[in-house]
Amino acid sequence: MTVDDARKALGTVLDPELGYSVTELGMIYSVEVEENKVLVDYSLTSFGCPLAEAIEADIRASLLAVDPSAIILPRLVWSPPWGPERMSESIRLELGYPV
Repeated sequence: MTVDDARKALGTVLDPELGYSVTELGMIYSVEVEENKVLVDYSLTSFGCPLAEAIEADIRASLLAVDPSAIILPRLVWSPPWGPERMSESIRLELGYPV
């Protein structure tokens, strides 16, 4: 799997509350591929997100769909903190945030 393959797969993961891709929401901070390991640093839109486990499970599932033998290593990070400025411009417009 390449980084591009991984990013494309992660683009299919939706935030269950907002209904937008975690990549377009800016929740994916970094993606690294080392041999058969895929390391993904991601954040959530809030500290108390009740769907954190579901989002991580979807991250794993999307990447395993590309390469079932891959070792998926998602890591929840809080620095830098997620904010609406990380969203794509089109989503900020749809949600009423300044561009």
